[in-house]
Amino acid sequence: MADPRLAEAIALFNASDWYACHDGFEALWHETAGAMRPVLQGILQIAVAELHLERGNLRGATILMGEGLGRLQGVADWALGLNLTALRECASQRLRALQEERSLEGLECPRLPAAQAQHCSVD
Repeated sequence: MADPRLAEAIALFNASDWYACHDGFEALWHETAGAMRPVLQGILQIAVAELHLERGNLRGATILMGEGLGRLQGVADWALGLNLTALRECASQRLRALQEERSLEGLECPRLPAAQAQHCSVD
């Protein structure tokens, strides 16, 4: 059975409640070993990057967005039952804008959409 804290952290992420979702993902990350640990850390770092953006820390946002994306590279596109391809694409666009010192206005906020049903099987 999936940990209900994961669903809560995902819901907070999707609501752009960056501080609260950070707490949720961090707790899960500390308790996780194996292949899902870098996935949780990557999502956590993207959330913290967004928190830095809210607080006007562009340098911190740029660093953590890049680190989060790096952790999610090479990870299955549907890890944790989530569409990580969509998250990576969105975060990549935001990172590029930060690196080029462009406005993020008009760019979508990161979300964690559920993967399509056929991709949710556990092997």
